[in-house]
Amino acid sequence: MTPASRLLAWYDRHRRDLPWRAKPGEVGDAYHVWLSEVMLQQTTVATVKGYYADFLNRWPKVTDLANAPLEDVLKAWAGLGYYARARNLHKCAEAVARDHGGRFPETEAALRALPGVGDYTAAAVAAIAFGEPATVVDGNVERVMSRLFRIETPLPKGKAEIKTRTATLVPRDRPGDFAQACMDLGSSICTPKKPKCLLCPLQPDCAAHAAGEPERFPVKAPKKEKPTRRTVAFMPTHKGHVLLERRPPKGLLGGMPGLYSTPWEAQADFPDNWAAHAPATGDWQLLDGIARHTFTHFHLETRVAAAEISGRINLPSGEWVPIEDLDAAGLPTVFVKMVALYPSP
Repeated sequence: MTPASRLLAWYDRHRRDLPWRAKPGEVGDAYHVWLSEVMLQQTTVATVKGYYADFLNRWPKVTDLANAPLEDVLKAWAGLGYYARARNLHKCAEAVARDHGGRFPETEAALRALPGVGDYTAAAVAAIAFGEPATVVDGNVERVMSRLFRIETPLPKGKAEIKTRTATLVPRDRPGDFAQACMDLGSSICTPKKPKCLLCPLQPDCAAHAAGEPERFPVKAPKKEKPTRRTVAFMPTHKGHVLLERRPPKGLLGGMPGLYSTPWEAQADFPDNWAAHAPATGDWQLLDGIARHTFTHFHLETRVAAAEISGRINLPSGEWVPIEDLDAAGLPTVFVKMVALYPSP
């Protein structure tokens, strides 16, 4: 048996039962595959399941998602992080509805031309939903293939070699199942630590196992230390309501609700002149505690200042929300942590 046939035989017995997956040998629904793949980027399967079900309940078809207000999509996305994905999700749905009659194009090249669809997502949808022998490489596949072929080139530079090697194994008859089998193998057997090599269907071919060093792969370049940015955020309240900011459409957390704050800057301590950045005049008091959150490229530490102000000011980017409704406001996790410092009534 070839490595691919052994892996597929293992997959047929041990595949994960996931709500967006078709049965072995069948292709998946393109909308379901695309939606799940976008959600799964940088997010765990356990977390995605609930969001996926909610999105399909709200927007059963890609045309429904295309016609939804962006604000509703962003609110439903809250907690998944990387909000540019949600904006691109909406743009892509609009393009599929507008330019393709509500049907996803069936080739990797045509899928890649859609807004927000990169190489990985295009390959995944093409293989899993349309049976095109595309090469799908995510983090799990990188680990499996770097061990199988004992690829010494450190990531991220080694990604190209990993994809080239993976392409040599992709079968023409079940490319989608092969891609998902690699993912499942990396998730359950070929794990980062203590891989279960005795249970692995690729063990007879694995160069890293033969060398007795599977955990050394994939080789990674030294990580750069993330800088720490510090800010003071503001909670202006008035008669049980709090003023939130609607962030600019582009940039980090674009289009999402949040708290007004000082600039998020790398600095040794919190800014001394923080009160000058307050969105309203008031007796501002710093609350106890520090909210900590980590983004891809930096850590953020936040002190929160609160004040009861004399009236409801109107700011172009502002929105007054009842404090008791903050849980339903669609705040990104970073702002949920900040709001948690505010004492409960």
